[in-house]
Amino acid sequence: SVFPRAARVLGSPQFVNRIHAVSNRRYLSSNPTEGKGKRLVLAYSGGLDTSTQLRWLADQGYEVVAFTANLGQGGGMNDEDFSGIEAKAKASGAVKAYVVDLQEDFVKNYVFPIIRANAIYESRYLLGTSLARPCITKTQVAIAEKEGCNYISHGSTGKGNDQVRFELSTYALKAGLECVVPWRIPEFYNKFQGRQDLLAYAKERNIPIAMDAGNKPPYSMDDNMFHISFESGILEDPAATAPYSCHKYTVPLEQCKETPDDVQILFEKGDPIKVINMTTKEEASTP
Repeated sequence: SVFPRAARVLGSPQFVNRIHAVSNRRYLSSNPTEGKGKRLVLAYSGGLDTSTQLRWLADQGYEVVAFTANLGQGGGMNDEDFSGIEAKAKASGAVKAYVVDLQEDFVKNYVFPIIRANAIYESRYLLGTSLARPCITKTQVAIAEKEGCNYISHGSTGKGNDQVRFELSTYALKAGLECVVPWRIPEFYNKFQGRQDLLAYAKERNIPIAMDAGNKPPYSMDDNMFHISFESGILEDPAATAPYSCHKYTVPLEQCKETPDDVQILFEKGDPIKVINMTTKEEASTP
C-alpha cells in the first residue's frame, strides 16, 4: 500500500538529510548573530535552556517575544504553575510574553485523532512529545503574524527530532518565516559547553532560575496531559533501575492499594466522551 512506502521514505537517511539541508539553507539565509531590528517569537518553557537562550538572543539585538504553551503539564494532577512565567520571561529579556492555554485544542485536535488511529510507537510510546510540537508551533506562528515577527526560535538541540517537528510545521504554516536556533549557532554552542556554563551565564546576567545543579533530576523529562517521557542521564545505563522520582503520574507497585477501582470509558465515533469510576461513582466528561 501507499502508507508503508511513504513511511519508508520518511524514515530513510536520504529524506532526513534533505530535511537538514532545507533547514540549514533557511537558517543560513541571514546572519543569526546579528539580530538588531529583528523581531522573534521564542517557544519558551521557563527552564534553564530557554531562559538563557532568551537572554542571549536579546543580547544579539533580537526583540524577543516569549511564548509559553499550557498543554496540561503535570497531567492535571500536579499542574505546573504558569502564574509567574510572564514576569520571568520579561526579566530574562523578553519585550513581550504570552502564556496560552492550548489544552482543549491539544486534546481534541491532536490526542483524540491519535487515539482513534491507535497510533502507538513500537507498541509502548504514546507520541506525546511528537504531538505537542505542531500544536505549539501553530500558535507560535499565529503570534509571529500578530506581532510582525519574521523569525521564530525554539530550544531544541541540533541532534534530534524536535527541531524537525518545530521547523517543518513552521514552514508549512507560514512561508517566509525563518528559524533562529541557538543550539545550531557556533557562537552559542561553543560558549555553552554544558549545564554549568548555562548556570554561570544565568547568574552573571541575573536570569531567574529556580533549579540549580544541586537539585537537578538525574534524567531529562517531557510531559503534558497525554504523556510523560524520560531519557538520558542515569537512564542511559541499561543496568540501572529507574528511580522512584520517575513516578509522576503513578506510584510504584508496592505502594498501590490492594483493591483496584473499576473504570468505565465511553466512546463515541472513536473518541472517549466520558470516564466513570465505578467504585466511587465519580465522572468526567470534558476533554
